[in-house]
Amino acid sequence: MGIVWTILIGLVVGVIAKFLHPGKDSMGFLATVLLGISGSFLAGMLGQAMGWYQAGEGAGFVASVVVAIVLLAIYGRLRDKSPQ
Repeated sequence: MGIVWTILIGLVVGVIAKFLHPGKDSMGFLATVLLGISGSFLAGMLGQAMGWYQAGEGAGFVASVVVAIVLLAIYGRLRDKSPQ
């Protein structure tokens, strides 16, 4: 059940991040889920480094969305610079 919850939370975080980030983001379902999961993972790692979370403790929802928005902005910048 843990993997199912990870996918569902990743989907919700990814959708909210895409909604809050300005501009058009042409990402599919799988990319949105991966965006949310990676945002949650990185928020947890950063929170542990800053002393906000203990090892094994999940990141907060707001922190996950904020990090997912940052990842989405980085993705947009890299996508715009790539030669077409």
